[in-house]
Amino acid sequence: MKLLEVNTLALEQFVTRFGGVFEHSPWVAREAWKRRPFDSLDALFRSMSDAVRDAPEARQLCLIRAHPELAGREAARGGLTADSSSEQARLGFLSLDRSHLEQMNELNRTYRQRFGIPCIVALKLHASSASVMAEMQRRLGNTVQAERAAALQQINPIARGRLEKIVRRN
Repeated sequence: MKLLEVNTLALEQFVTRFGGVFEHSPWVAREAWKRRPFDSLDALFRSMSDAVRDAPEARQLCLIRAHPELAGREAARGGLTADSSSEQARLGFLSLDRSHLEQMNELNRTYRQRFGIPCIVALKLHASSASVMAEMQRRLGNTVQAERAAALQQINPIARGRLEKIVRRN
């Protein structure tokens, strides 16, 4: 889809097309639509990320909690979105051996107990599942406030990658 087409979409069409860019959070697309027209892919992404930044903390927390755990329950049940499934599969999180799956389950459990949210890692910034697991382990030392900020920071490259799959640069 070209940017010119993006700018002509009615609200519901826009939300249908871009509502999944930020995991299970169509409100981001609704807010971004109000900021049209977009003169570039960067401007569209900025509008979406600004909507998240400007949202009340409770809404940001809902966005964070909408993300699945890596190799977690949603993956085991086949309940990941197509984007999440593709992102996790690229680094092998959907086909971990038993030992690594147990290690991931323990990291997920510990992380969720400590912070009350899933650990969000922008997988596109990593080359291996081992790198991601080391990042998760490192982040267990963060404060709750620092980790919520880290989660929001990690969401941006995830969303940017998803957006780039939808909108072609003009």
